[in-house]
Amino acid sequence: MIGARQHLYTWLLPACLAVALAGATAALAHKAGVSTSRITLHGRTVDVEINALGLDFEKAAGVRIVDEKSGTVNAVALAVMAPSVLAYVAEHVAVLAGGRACKAAPGTARAADTHVEVTTAWICPADEGELRYRVTLFQEVDPTARHLALISTESGERELAIDRDVPEIALSATGSSVLQVFRRFIQAGIEHIFLGYDHIAFLLAVILWGQRLWPLVKVVTAFTVAHSLTLSLAALDIVRLPSAVVEPLIAATIIYVAAENFVVRDIGKRWRATFALGLVHGFGFAGALREYGLSNDTLLPALGAFNIGVEIGQVVIVALIFPLLLLSDRIGVEAAARKGRRPALVYACSAVILAFGIYWLVERTVFA
Repeated sequence: MIGARQHLYTWLLPACLAVALAGATAALAHKAGVSTSRITLHGRTVDVEINALGLDFEKAAGVRIVDEKSGTVNAVALAVMAPSVLAYVAEHVAVLAGGRACKAAPGTARAADTHVEVTTAWICPADEGELRYRVTLFQEVDPTARHLALISTESGERELAIDRDVPEIALSATGSSVLQVFRRFIQAGIEHIFLGYDHIAFLLAVILWGQRLWPLVKVVTAFTVAHSLTLSLAALDIVRLPSAVVEPLIAATIIYVAAENFVVRDIGKRWRATFALGLVHGFGFAGALREYGLSNDTLLPALGAFNIGVEIGQVVIVALIFPLLLLSDRIGVEAAARKGRRPALVYACSAVILAFGIYWLVERTVFA
């Protein structure tokens, strides 16, 4: 039985450390934001306004245009580096007519808070066939980089997605149906929660003392309702907080719940605090959703789908972790006599999460 106990710690404690390791990996790897294009067709002339994070241009084009403290794009620095930015865009964005590249007009680049807006146009021959739009922005620094193209014509607007697997679209193609938007943003919500290592750390810290299903459901439901509320308010532009405020606050919530594990063991009484802290996480989810540059027609279905995707990912995470915690209660020589969770395990995991929460807080304030 002692061997079984030792075996328990060989896989449960590293599981806690994996949260920190995953977070460290995420901090070192650059994940590109979702860039967008607004495309307007005037016959065979294609006007395009590209919007992307200044930090993404820094990584991909090798320029220095973002203020380290505020995260905003410096207009003077951008004016100096504009040729490099425009050259990078010219290499990774093109309009094709019948397979041949159209002629690009000189472009401009201007600062827009944390983003850069590049405006350019392509003039295509009248008899060269179907017009297509090709984008490979930032894929060399982040293979998962995504791009959304909003195409405006006389018949209205439509939205199409571009990524590494689908690098180009036909400008005459029909837009995404509601079902396609729903499917895409459910996937985006699932991906965001699984890549959001800070959100995973928060969930793990909250459920570490959980031993029965109903108290756990109350806590997770409180978190779900709270972040769904602020996600909706922020996505609809009713209430919005800057990421410079939200991201450090998320780190602070992780520190709080991890530290609370050393003094509070009754998970059933934590749902109120979890609800309050979940409001902060909702603004974080909204920041991810806003990066997609949604049109008014797709905002509501995308918001609902993204929320569902986040919940699916959250339920999967809890469903994976909770049985392991229950199994830990039944392993060890003192398991039959002990009532409740092994404190040493909770304290060890909480200490790891607490340390990483502090790291995230410092990273997002002092080094932001």
